Amino acid sequence: MSAVPRLTRRDVLALAGGAAAVALLPGGIAHAGERRHGMSIFGELKYAPDFTHFDYVNPAAPKGGTFSQIGPTAAFNASFYTFDTLNGYVLRGSAPQGLNLIFDTLMARAYDEPDALYGLLAESVEASADGKTLIFHLRREARFHDGTALTAEDAAFSFMLLKEKGHPLIAQNLREMESAKALNPHTLEISFTGNQTRDLPLFIASVLPVFSKAYYAENDFSASTLKPPLGSGPYRIGDFRAGRHIAYARVEDYWGRDLPVNVGHWNFDRVRFEYFRDRTAQFEAFKAGNYLFREEFTSKVWATEYNFPAVRDGRVKLMTLPDETPSGAQGWFLNMRRAKFQDRRVREALTLAFDFEWTNKNIFYDIYKRTESYFENSPMKAEGAPSAEELKLLEPFRTSLPDEVFGPAVTPPVSDGSGQDRRLLRRAAQLLDEAGWTVQGGKRRNANGEPLTIEFLDNDPMVERLTAPLVKNLRLLGIEANTRLVDSSQHQQRRDNYEFDVMLQRYSLGLTPGIEIRSYWTSEFAAVPGGRNLSGIADPAVDALVEKVIAAETRDEQIVAARALDRVLRASHYWIPQWHKNLHHIAFWDKFAWPETKPKYTRGVLETWWSDETKTGLSGAKD
Repeated sequence: MSAVPRLTRRDVLALAGGAAAVALLPGGIAHAGERRHGMSIFGELKYAPDFTHFDYVNPAAPKGGTFSQIGPTAAFNASFYTFDTLNGYVLRGSAPQGLNLIFDTLMARAYDEPDALYGLLAESVEASADGKTLIFHLRREARFHDGTALTAEDAAFSFMLLKEKGHPLIAQNLREMESAKALNPHTLEISFTGNQTRDLPLFIASVLPVFSKAYYAENDFSASTLKPPLGSGPYRIGDFRAGRHIAYARVEDYWGRDLPVNVGHWNFDRVRFEYFRDRTAQFEAFKAGNYLFREEFTSKVWATEYNFPAVRDGRVKLMTLPDETPSGAQGWFLNMRRAKFQDRRVREALTLAFDFEWTNKNIFYDIYKRTESYFENSPMKAEGAPSAEELKLLEPFRTSLPDEVFGPAVTPPVSDGSGQDRRLLRRAAQLLDEAGWTVQGGKRRNANGEPLTIEFLDNDPMVERLTAPLVKNLRLLGIEANTRLVDSSQHQQRRDNYEFDVMLQRYSLGLTPGIEIRSYWTSEFAAVPGGRNLSGIADPAVDALVEKVIAAETRDEQIVAARALDRVLRASHYWIPQWHKNLHHIAFWDKFAWPETKPKYTRGVLETWWSDETKTGLSGAKD
């Protein structure tokens, strides 16, 4: 089982789109004709075939107790704060969080490796020489909760059903899965068209659930329903009330309990998600002990409101956990389809006008860090001067690239924190003058007398307070800057058609970037309506380096190519980078214990923590 939630929009979008083939071999998912106990993008596996458990669990963790938290979102189709169906794999209705707990997958993630999977339903996997076929060998002991055998026929049925009738985001990603069929009760063959991304086999093996074919012969898969489905995983659905709460009960005789991928996992007897329609009510319910665990995402609340009595007397604990997953690239993206942004000096001047240090201190309580890279918080972030390997990729484009690409990686300036750093604003003014935007009558104008105007487009009133300090500094420079708030539908329409000057965006990148990065930065997608290349980047060097990242045959090669790409993107100033937080701020009633080692690439709380019987006497928290 992978981390909750297993089936997320990010999982699917990260694998979306693209037509070029990426072979599974050589060296990748598996070796031709060789049965392996696991697989990864580049074939790297930390754990040997005889491993007994992952290093980040306590194999002797006791079972029992309750874990509870709020359940704001589900897999694909959840509205915030509610649910009205128990079918989370079709478009209809809003499903609750945690449905992945009742279903098993072919393989399970190891969260101390970038993308490695190990056998769950499948004990081993092998690939054909051309990489177009994978054979999964299923465990004979696999069972559904009703005691019936789980077979390759169920898996083949499930994947073809999801391709035909599943949520569009699932079906879209299964386009290059040509077929899934059972060769015998315990052997599953999955065939690909040859145009699949190298991520697709991992998506199928670790994200897609295996359903009971017999169950859906009698139940409509496409229906929105509150009838609990038949599963095979460590939990089954317990009591629930649509839109209010849902509980999952641990399956005592779970068939896979002692598998290496499950040892030390799934220790709570009961897992419960509470739903609230109001954020204030959510927090007050936690303070009252109506649920036990909370991750805080609002910096002001974390800094100022966790001082209630249960925190002061130790009944509620506060903890900060490292988040070592890529933070993604968040910033204000400049639309280079507009002539005023074509000059790199103009774009750099806008970056100089943003005082992150003031914003972090006065709005974020110094909780955030400045984002510098498109690959922030990952080994692919470029730092210092380029290596010899990076230079080899960059040299063919030297004459067309900024000189800064070949020096220390470009980073945003550090201000004096005043909100109006005169040194940085003087440099910004100089760049604007050099670009031909001079002050005429108090306004920045070009040679034709046209004013430099910039509109920040958004649909969230809360964002305006973040943009306002930047707008103020741009006006000091003589730029006619303003924020335009529109409704969600107009915002989407203008985004899809690139009818904006500047727009806030966050790109979420995985530990092993795939074909999806073409849609972020390449010429091919610069004019595609509804695309992700918001800035309209169309640079042959970027195009070439993106292909190097995608085609890399080893992780080291991919890191080198990504760093070279990062240098080019950053030196071109296509965005005003914002901020990130590589930490989890969590609060919980003092009823839990946890392993000595946290899984590197996930929070790991629900999966690996357990109830501590020595702490259950503390008052104020409710099971």
